[in-house]
Amino acid sequence: MKFKFLMIFAIVTSVFLVSCEYDNFKAPEVTLAGKVVYQGRAVSVRNNGPQLELWQDGYPLKSPITIYLNQDGTFSAKLFDGQYKLVRRADAPWLQQATDTVRIDVRGDTNLDIPVTPYFTITGESFQKSGDNIIAKLVVNKVVQTANLEFVRLYLGKSVLTDQVQREVRVDANLSNVVLGQQIEISSGALPDNLKSLDYIYARLGVKSTSAGEYSYTQVQKIALK
Repeated sequence: MKFKFLMIFAIVTSVFLVSCEYDNFKAPEVTLAGKVVYQGRAVSVRNNGPQLELWQDGYPLKSPITIYLNQDGTFSAKLFDGQYKLVRRADAPWLQQATDTVRIDVRGDTNLDIPVTPYFTITGESFQKSGDNIIAKLVVNKVVQTANLEFVRLYLGKSVLTDQVQREVRVDANLSNVVLGQQIEISSGALPDNLKSLDYIYARLGVKSTSAGEYSYTQVQKIALK
């Protein structure tokens, strides 16, 4: 009986010590921050849509650290010091690189810009209220010459996180009227009641290639309605 008690005590003690050991592991203390950029400018995306992955060699359990991008193209992750491999995951609104691994040496807080090549970009965007309509002006530019245009869209919503997934209004441009490199207009039509009663709304434009599942966006703009 005494032997059984000692065995149980030893097991409980070892479990307690292991638990304490896990609890005493240090949390990551340094920050890796940056943004995805094209020609020095951040590429806007869907919030928590496109992803980056970090891999660290030398550990028995090899699993990626997933980093979701903010809508302005920025990212941030808490890490330990060390060497990492950063991978730009596929299905993003930019060209998949032949060699898509970026090696990073993290020693203390680290800032890093990740270059990407979007299939298309939107420049010169502006939004204007006209009666109950929102008129968007923009220029669609082809960056990857083999890319095909699938959608050019205007989004309106109540949230600063307005995009393809979260929006109240979505209007497609007529692609037959889209001349690359030249200004076009998209009209929202009459705003729905749940928007036009507000003091302001958010507007954003997106462009999508047939080669990707995600859109490249403009920055969100706040539009006063009253």
